[in-house]
Parts: sequence; C-alpha cells; structure tokens
Amino acid sequence: MNVTQRVPDKRVDGDELARRLEALSRFLRVADPYLPDSDLVTAHTLVERAGNRLSLSLDHTVVALAGSTGSGKSSLFNALARFKLSQVGVRRPTTGTAHACVWGPLEAANRLLDWVGVLPRQRFVRESALDGDDEAALHGLVLLDLPDFDSVERSHQLEVDRLLGLVDQIVWVVDPQKYGDRVLHRAYLSQFSAHSGVTIVVLNQADRLSPGDTEVVLGDLTRLLEEDGLTGTPVIASSAKQPGMLRELRSALESTVANRQAALRRLDADLDAVAGELGAMIGPPAAEDEVDRATVRQLCDSLAESAGVPGVADATAGAYRHRAAVATGWPLVRGLRRLRPDPLRRLHLEPVKTDAVSTDVVPRTSVPEADAAQRSAVGLSVRAVAARAAAPLPEVWAPALNTAARSRAADLPDALDRAVAQTDLGMERSPVWWRAVGILQWVLLATATAGLGWLVLGYILTALGLPEFDNPEVGVVPLPTLLLLGGILGGLLLWLLLRPVIEAGARRARRRAERRLRAAVTDIGRGYVVAPVREVLNAYAQAREALGVVRAE
Repeated sequence: MNVTQRVPDKRVDGDELARRLEALSRFLRVADPYLPDSDLVTAHTLVERAGNRLSLSLDHTVVALAGSTGSGKSSLFNALARFKLSQVGVRRPTTGTAHACVWGPLEAANRLLDWVGVLPRQRFVRESALDGDDEAALHGLVLLDLPDFDSVERSHQLEVDRLLGLVDQIVWVVDPQKYGDRVLHRAYLSQFSAHSGVTIVVLNQADRLSPGDTEVVLGDLTRLLEEDGLTGTPVIASSAKQPGMLRELRSALESTVANRQAALRRLDADLDAVAGELGAMIGPPAAEDEVDRATVRQLCDSLAESAGVPGVADATAGAYRHRAAVATGWPLVRGLRRLRPDPLRRLHLEPVKTDAVSTDVVPRTSVPEADAAQRSAVGLSVRAVAARAAAPLPEVWAPALNTAARSRAADLPDALDRAVAQTDLGMERSPVWWRAVGILQWVLLATATAGLGWLVLGYILTALGLPEFDNPEVGVVPLPTLLLLGGILGGLLLWLLLRPVIEAGARRARRRAERRLRAAVTDIGRGYVVAPVREVLNAYAQAREALGVVRAE
C-alpha cells in the first residue's frame, strides 16, 4: 500500500550530468588552493566516486536495504531473493557485513561489487533471472543487505555510512514500533533530503497491523518524511512473511531496474546536495577593479614612505641645485662646490643609462631603511587591500585573500629598493642653458682677468720707471678697471639672477622624480600585493561560474 503519489521522475541526461561533474572538478581545481580542505572533502569524494561509478556497469542497479536492528531487513532481503541468503537472528548485531544478491551473471557485476566492497563470499546470484521466469524483470539488480545502522559495533555503523555513499538507491526498512526513531530521522533520512528520487521507505512487518492501523502508521510516517525533506518519497507497506505484501516493493524495484536511471539520479542528487553546501562559499561577483581604485593609492602612499621616496625626491632637488651651481656658478668658486658630495650619488643613485647593457644585478641604494612606523603603515595598507577585496565575498575566502596580500611581503623592501635604484629620475642630462651660462661665466671671468692683467701690467711699468700705458676710458672709468669690475660684478650678478630660475628647476626636478618614483612604487604594490589578491578574486570568479553550471542554472 502506498499512501503517497509519486511524481514521475525526470530522466537524467548523461551528457548533462557529465557536464555538471566536469564543472565541479573545475570548481575544485580553482578553489582548492584557497579554501579549507575540510570544506571540500565532500565535493572531492563525489568527483572521485562519480568517476568510478560511471566507469563501471550502468546496466546494473545497486539497491541497498538499510534499517535498524529488528526492522526485518535480512528477512525482507531473503524474501525478495526467494531463498535464504542473509543470516536472520535475534542476537545483536545480526548482520556484520553487507550481503549482495545479483540478478543475472555474477561475473558481469564482480567489478562493481569489488568497488562497493562486498566480500566475494558474501555474493550470491539469481541465475534463474536468465531463464525467462518472473525474476527476469529484475535482471541487472544488485541488492545489498546492509548492517544495522544502530549496531552496538562501531565498525558496523561506519560500514553502513560508507555503503550508503556508494549505492544507487536506498530502501529504508522500518517497523511499526520504531519508524519514528529519532536517530533514523535526524542522522540519516534528513541527511538524504536531496535524494527523494532514489529513496523508498518500506514499513515492514505490516502484517502485524490491522488495515486501519496500517493507514494511520503510513500517514504518520509520511508526515515525518516530509519534515525530513523527503516529500514525495514512496512509502510502502510490506511484510517478508506475506508474499502478497511484497508485490508493490518488487514492482518498484522492477521499475527502477528497467529505467536504468538510478545511478544517474543518485549522482544527480549528490551534485544537488554538494552544490547546496558549496553555495555558502559563493556570493556576489568579485569586484576586481574596486581593489585598485579604492586601495592602491593608500598602499602606494605607505610604500612610498617606506621606500624613502620623499627623501630621494628632496635629494633630486638638491642634486639639481648642486649640479646647476657647478655648471653655471662663478668659475672661481666652482671648485669649492665640486668638493661637496652630490646628494644623489651620496645615496648611490647614479643616473640611468638607457644605452647600457641590461643586467639583473642592481646595486643597493643608501636610502635609509624604513622605520617601525613606516613598516607598520605598510602592513596596515596591505591588510586593507585584502579586507576591501574580501568585503563582498563570503567569509571563507577572507583567509585566502589575507594570505595572498601578504604572500610577498618579505620581498617588498628589496623590491622597493630595486625600483628606486632603477627609476630614471630625469637627471642624466644637463639643460642646454646651463652650458650657455657656463660659457658666459667663463667669458666674464676672462674679461675680469684681462682687466686685472692690464692694470697689473700698468703698475709694473710704473714701478720700473717705464712709460705708462695711455689707458682708454669709458666716461671717467679706465677701461682696464671697467673690465675687471664688470667681469667680477657681471658674474656675481648673473649667478644671483639665475638663483630663482635654478630653484624653480629644482622644484620641477623634485616633482618629476617623485612622480616617477611613485609610479615605480605603485607597480611594485600592484605586482607584489594587488596581483596575488586579484589571482584569488579571479579564482573566485571562475569558481562562481563553475558552481553555476553544477547548479544547472
């Protein structure tokens, strides 16, 4: 008697099932490096089990009789096989290992039984299924009698759990006294809520009840199954002692065998269940670009401070002033200027030679190392990148993003120093006007020297009593004096007039150097912090797409 109307099962397309399994494998490939192993065990197990099951005979349907002690599983197993195969007893535990009965040639099912784990001595065969009798309708059925799930032997419980994960269809056998057992419903039936299409519940020993009581018990059992999430699961009244009461169960098994769909439906239901579990790990799409826009600037600021960018920029401005003074200053004091160290060379920051042979060996600079506050700021900025990226994602991805953001943190100091050393600060060429002013300064110095020499020569002639030069005059000022004073004052005046120009050039050089250094530091931040985070976000996006296929969305 079946008090529920079973909705005709939709056929599972093998190609579609294979596509979903491949998508699950793809999900695991991209998510494995980033998610905890414990969260992916079920999915890995399913992929492996599905591959094994689909490689074995799909012409056979593995059906398990599962139930508690005293439910009459073994008696029902023997009655369906129509001869005594599985031990029936009253001592607990009754069935310690699984027994199998194969309808059809045993050789054809041996590989499948090896995979399921049924010992050879526990395998039986109904050869008569080949002889055209009424057993032919069950040809291809592999019926298992499982140990009791409530056995006092822990090994028996573990064996039940293992086998329930492998079989194609489960027939839960309950009795009128313990059909509402809390362990049965909470630990087993409710855990198979996604498998109603491959589940049958049999109320065994129904011959002990009156027809009215049977209807009441079946109704209550149906209600409990609905609470377990097994709505629509067939509920059948049966009895191993009354052959007539086995007809409905045999008919259900014959239908299952004839459809050759149980294995596919079981895997399809397993995929639905796994997809539901994995769904908690996948949320909205990953906003990869938001990471750059929102956090790279902050990251760049902290990295620039850590790399000493402000100090190098100041040194660039100082080097500009120093070199301008050497090139355009009054020649008599240039030598003194040359004695002062060049600010950039003092930091071992030589001009970049664009025509030089490329090499991976870059000398370290003398830029001061980052202090504790700067290192702390970098750490906070790195964590901010991970936190911003993880904000819209499920929490399970946060550790992977944090790990990715810090994955190359130890290499950051060397990378920043290398970036600073390799950055073209724009100081490799001197402005043309420096050369012109330098030549003019030498001309003015030569003028002053000529005037001085002329005057000295006149004093010598006077001292020797020789005729004096008739020095030409410009106004009332003798020309030699004018040349001397004009050359000296002209050089000094030119230097004073050029100081604001040089200062403006130094500021431009500082801004240019800082801009280029910050660009180099930003590239380091993107490569060493943002890029690993984006790899995780890309994996998340691929996992999300793959899970959509698994869900058959």
